[in-house]
Amino acid sequence: MINLFDDSIRIKIYNLLVEWGIGESFASVLDGIIVLIYLALVIVIINLALRWGVMRGLQWLVSKTRVWWDDLLFDSKVLRHLCGIVSPVIINMMMPLVITSLDIRPQWMIESLYKGVDIYVIIACLKFINTLFKTTFAIIEHRPAWHGKPIKGLLETLQVVLVIVGTILIIAVVIDKSPTGLLAGLGASAAVISFIFKDSLMGLLAGVQLSANNMLKVGDWIEMPSRGIDGVVVEVNLTTIKIRSWNNTLQTIPPYLLVSEPFDNWQAMRDSGGRRVKRHINVDMTSVRFADDKLIDSLRAHQATSNLMSTIETTLPEGGVLTNLDLYMRVISRYLEVHPRINHKMISMVRQLQPTEWGVPVELYFFSSDVNWIPYEHLQTEIMSHIVAFAPLFDVRIYQAPTSLDFK
Repeated sequence: MINLFDDSIRIKIYNLLVEWGIGESFASVLDGIIVLIYLALVIVIINLALRWGVMRGLQWLVSKTRVWWDDLLFDSKVLRHLCGIVSPVIINMMMPLVITSLDIRPQWMIESLYKGVDIYVIIACLKFINTLFKTTFAIIEHRPAWHGKPIKGLLETLQVVLVIVGTILIIAVVIDKSPTGLLAGLGASAAVISFIFKDSLMGLLAGVQLSANNMLKVGDWIEMPSRGIDGVVVEVNLTTIKIRSWNNTLQTIPPYLLVSEPFDNWQAMRDSGGRRVKRHINVDMTSVRFADDKLIDSLRAHQATSNLMSTIETTLPEGGVLTNLDLYMRVISRYLEVHPRINHKMISMVRQLQPTEWGVPVELYFFSSDVNWIPYEHLQTEIMSHIVAFAPLFDVRIYQAPTSLDFK
């Protein structure tokens, strides 16, 4: 036994316990109880010193630095889990003293105590490493190069590996076997494990490909017609990708589908600053004729076309005469050139397509400077309405299928 108190004090406490009728059996373990009290006090004091002294001191030093990542790395959660490792380590170091003081004799009980403390140490270390993983990935996500990229799947993969390793270590402690032997046994059953975690492994590989090739990130608008997917990516994890459709419903697909099947990512269009408009109207071929002076003069005098006609050549380079359709297309092209909401750094043209039974298709090809949906639709409506309204001024007839009013 160790002399934790003066012998006279110990004798007085011993005699007092006997007088109270507690009995010699309880009094005989007095040294063990004192050791437990001392152990508890040491753990409490060290924890308070770490939490109120070291933790606050580190956080104060971190707050004085200019970099931002150390604020996350030395966050209270990380430091708290790091301090949580100290208690089981102290208990593990004090175990021989506790066993001797309490005079624990059955070997199985001693082994159980040691195993329990070892498991406590493993769990405390796993919690700290898991928190460190989360903090590291939070730091990575703050960097512009990784913003919105699907790295959450990598974090979940590391967490799964951490749980597997922790489970192996705990089992090795319980059955008193080497962890390497258990790992060798798992290698023999790799086929079964790969089948169980098939989706997770495929999701991990797909997440690495998506990140490495910069194919997808949170906030991207993607479209996958083969799966009926059309919406914005809101979450990417190890086994699923969540997409919010335009009707505010959530759709989920496994990540490997985006690697094995084609999909459209509209984010590049948003970043380019121009959204394509590709529309056409059908012109009745019987309304096409040469543009005479009367038609040209009327266009120059009309309020809607006078400004546009002032910069348009009304003859062909060889000296020939334009048709009303040629003149109509030149005015449309000039209208697009001066429109304030069209991106003039990108291609803009008006062209004829192959004639069909519906007439001569006249196609407008340009890019809106506003890529957002509502302004984009408003611009299309405005331009197409003007194109239709221009047509009668050029004696151009737009073709549409006959209706009941035409037959009347």
